[in-house]
Order: sequence, then structure tokens, then C-alpha cells
Amino acid sequence: MPNRHTDASVVLEAGESVVTLARWLGHSSPTITLDHYAHFMPEAGGKGRRAIDGLLGERGSEASGQNSPDSLQG
Repeated sequence: MPNRHTDASVVLEAGESVVTLARWLGHSSPTITLDHYAHFMPEAGGKGRRAIDGLLGERGSEASGQNSPDSLQG
């Protein structure tokens, strides 16, 4: 039967938030959870970077549109 540490590491690796996991574990702060389990989060920040990259990629063509500060003003 898995133990608490195994359960927590599997949940983090699956992408659950540290705040949620801290609540489930009964930690008084997500900092405590991070102190114990951060090494199970190799992709930390990856979702945010991909979201910003996606936003910039979609807006990249809009940003250089005719009314953009980046466009040549005739």
C-alpha cells in the first residue's frame, strides 16, 4: 500500500497544485509542502511559460498590425 510521501509525489507529478496538495495533507502552508516535495516538480513553471508563449505567438501577428506601435507609420 502506498504511503503519504508516495501519494503526494504522484499527485504533484500529475500536475495538481501545491496549494491543493498542502490542504489535502493538512500542512499549515504550501511552503511546508514545497520544502518536502518540490523535487517532484521538474516542470514547475512550464505551464506558465507555455501559456505566455502561446499568447505571444497568437498576438505576434496582431502586434505588428497596422495600428501597432511596431508597424511603420506612413
